[in-house]
Amino acid sequence: MLQFLLRHGESVSNVEGRVQGQLDVDLTDLGIEQARRAGRWFASPEGPAIEEIWSSPLRRARRTAEIVAAAVGLDVRVDDRLKELDAGIFQGLLWSELDSIHPEAHARWKSGDPDYAIPGGESRRSLAGRGEAVLTEIARRPAANVLVVAHGGILTHALRRMVNLDKAIGGGEDGRRPAMANAAVSLLAWPGPELVSFNQTAHLD
Repeated sequence: MLQFLLRHGESVSNVEGRVQGQLDVDLTDLGIEQARRAGRWFASPEGPAIEEIWSSPLRRARRTAEIVAAAVGLDVRVDDRLKELDAGIFQGLLWSELDSIHPEAHARWKSGDPDYAIPGGESRRSLAGRGEAVLTEIARRPAANVLVVAHGGILTHALRRMVNLDKAIGGGEDGRRPAMANAAVSLLAWPGPELVSFNQTAHLD
């Protein structure tokens, strides 16, 4: 199986510089256009013949998935495990506010400790395990090409756990890199899994 991992299009909170976590925010006009361009690529002769589409239930991901699904003529299957990190007390705040509002918690989060859980939220290790579990389960389905639409946090942390993403693409150690751009596509090949490509955006040009 080939799993095409698509991050949602640009969201309102992305533009605002706000911690989204599991807040249910919508796409911007640009985010909708990014989803349309992704849909046109998946529906084109150059694109892969997608057989199933799976999505996070959060609006920014699900709307991205629905736009692509309309282009390729498929339904969207939703799995709650594809939600973004539960960012607890950080959710809804501006990234620029965290040092002043929650200095201790933010310092611990920035340390990159995989076992540190944001108060009221979850840890990177928990997020990565959740992502690995759902991607592995989807990989057992009888389909050759599957699209998974989710969030930058869960996708990158799952890949860090599953294919040593930092080593594969030269990522950093600060717990926030490597990052996926809005509406970027990464590709996993199963069995394995093997990372074929990461953070591809040519379809948005």
